[in-house]
Amino acid sequence: MKRSWFLPESPDVLGMLRRQATVTGEGMAALVAWANAEPEAAQRVRDCEHQADDAKRELRLALTVAFMTPIDAEDLYVMSERLDAVLNGAKDAVREAEVMAVEPDEAVAAMATLLADGVGHLATAFERLDPGRRSKGGPGATDAADAAVKTQRQLEWVYRHAASALLEVEDLREVMSRRELYRRVSRISEILIQVADRVWYATVKEG
Repeated sequence: MKRSWFLPESPDVLGMLRRQATVTGEGMAALVAWANAEPEAAQRVRDCEHQADDAKRELRLALTVAFMTPIDAEDLYVMSERLDAVLNGAKDAVREAEVMAVEPDEAVAAMATLLADGVGHLATAFERLDPGRRSKGGPGATDAADAAVKTQRQLEWVYRHAASALLEVEDLREVMSRRELYRRVSRISEILIQVADRVWYATVKEG
């Protein structure tokens, strides 16, 4: 009589998180293009957001069956959830600009570029989360997470400078619409920092 051995499932959950980060990076690149006077890029932002949702769901399902994960499953879940919120925020910012009929300006373009840079650093952090890689030394996930946060501190400066410049604008409608757009983009930055913080938490916990 033959025996059947069933090995525990070990889906590549880190690989799934990295794929989500790749799609998010593509979405943020589309946001940069939109902010630099390419209105057709708005649809690419929306398309990437849908693709990222699929990647997030794939990771969630994998976590329900994974016997073991390279880092804590809760940390993977939270990083994926917050990364999803970053791209959702980008989609919402584009939609809000369309509703308010306000064109992105140089400040929005600069902030979008810094958001894209931050997501790039997060993708690098995810590449370095593998415990096997950490044991070899070299720059770690937290270094990339710190680099992501640094870009967002630069974004904060751009936001404050742009908001201050609105004091010189006499058109109240333009002031209100641009201020709201700046705030929406700034909130994306806050979420991105939360992802970086979770990278730190996951890394320290794994020790």
